Amino acid sequence: MDLTTITNENVRKAIEALQANDKKTWYTYFAKEVSFTDDGRPLDFKTFFDNAFNKKEKFLAIEKVEDGGKSIYGNFDAGQWGTFRVYFKFHQNTAGEFDRLAIGQAPL
Repeated sequence: MDLTTITNENVRKAIEALQANDKKTWYTYFAKEVSFTDDGRPLDFKTFFDNAFNKKEKFLAIEKVEDGGKSIYGNFDAGQWGTFRVYFKFHQNTAGEFDRLAIGQAPL
C-alpha cells in the first residue's frame, strides 16, 4: 500500500507503525495525555490501541487524505469487528506530538 499520499510526515510514520504492528513506535508519536474518541465516544487511548495491536488491526487501503495529511480515510481490518471504511483524524500540538485522535466509521 502506498502511504506517500499521507503528506504529514508524523502521521505517515505513525500509520507505518500501525501497519507494521509496531506499537512501541506508534506510541512515540503521541503526547503523554491523548484525548481519544471512537465514533464520538471517549475511550482510553492506550487500552484501545493495545487491543488493536494484539489483534493486528490495520488499514487495507488508504482512499483519501485531507487536512494537510492529518485526516485519513480508508478500508480497515478491525479484527473481531470486521472490515469497513474508517477515518483517523490526528491533532498535532505545538511540540509536534499527537494529543488528540478521533477515529470512527466513515460514510460510504
